[in-house]
Amino acid sequence: MQISSLKKYLSHIDWTLVLVLIPILCAGLVTMSSFVGESSFFWRQFIFIIIGFVFFFIFSNSDIRFLKKSRLLFGLFIFFLGILITLFAVGYTSNGAKSWFNFGFFSFQPVDMVKVIVVLMLAKYFSRRHVEIAQTRHLLISGLYAFIPFILVFLQPDFGSAMIILLVWFGMALISGLGRKQLLILSSIGLIAFLSLWFFVFKPYQKARIINFVNPTSDIKGTGYNAYQSTIAVGSGKLIGKGVGFGTQSRLEFLPEYQTDFIFAAYSEEWGFLGSFIILILYCILIWRIIKTSLIGATNFEMLYGVGIAILFFSHAMINIGMNIGVLPVTGIPLPFMSYGGSHIVTELAALGLLMSTRKYSRATHRDRMKNEFLGIA
Repeated sequence: MQISSLKKYLSHIDWTLVLVLIPILCAGLVTMSSFVGESSFFWRQFIFIIIGFVFFFIFSNSDIRFLKKSRLLFGLFIFFLGILITLFAVGYTSNGAKSWFNFGFFSFQPVDMVKVIVVLMLAKYFSRRHVEIAQTRHLLISGLYAFIPFILVFLQPDFGSAMIILLVWFGMALISGLGRKQLLILSSIGLIAFLSLWFFVFKPYQKARIINFVNPTSDIKGTGYNAYQSTIAVGSGKLIGKGVGFGTQSRLEFLPEYQTDFIFAAYSEEWGFLGSFIILILYCILIWRIIKTSLIGATNFEMLYGVGIAILFFSHAMINIGMNIGVLPVTGIPLPFMSYGGSHIVTELAALGLLMSTRKYSRATHRDRMKNEFLGIA
């Protein structure tokens, strides 16, 4: 009886997704374990992963449909906005951004949870109105759900996470039926907003990062140092890498933030092009499994939530890897499931747990109809 109950408890889990996830998590752990004098990262991250999987299995057996209740979801949205505002008063500053709550024995970064809440809010809004998304008012209202947390995160200042929030909104709006006219309007607004930010908002170090993106070698001893050392680490791995524990850039601490922002560079140095290629394939499979699960959702809400989570992870991975190989500016974005940090690891696994819960009540008879409705196929 207990075995049958356990099977029922785990039957809706996408075990292919879990099997893909495990080597990604292990890649981060193995890379951290090779750092000289920094073995504590390994054990802390291991604990974070265990806690994350606890939330994964708890949330996978919850019912995500309770989040469709407007009052509850809007209440969560307001609550987390309040937490972001509280950061300005009592937050802990790290790397120039007031993004953390420091409780002594552990630190907590709420922006990771805020991103998932934004995905849920947009999934709720677009699930009812995606057919009418071409109407400007719906675009503006949905944009407001992303713009408010964007501003609060940007002012910390955490430019990378703020951009992720906008990318999530833009991606979900595009999937929901954003028209060419609206796309042109948004592009124009984006250009005007960028110019306004450049001249009136961006701080000197933020401008320097963007300038360094255009010309990475312009200041390799200053603002371009991190990106320069990262590209050296990636390139020095060559085909098969230097071997675990033999990455000189990370071991000799030439590569900064090698356990967080530049974990991919540290991994690439030790595992080479082949190891990096395998990780990229695993991320592609992970995103594919998330999208596949979203397409069998019982309603548009579940489908849009899954797509939003896929966009969230994809944006994080591409921006992080891009800055590690020198093709994108350094923004402080962690690599999902690999970078050190409890806040993002636990949140990412919990978000996947919510996605797994949608598999419990997806109805096969509705899958093709809902997929065609979502994709706009008659």
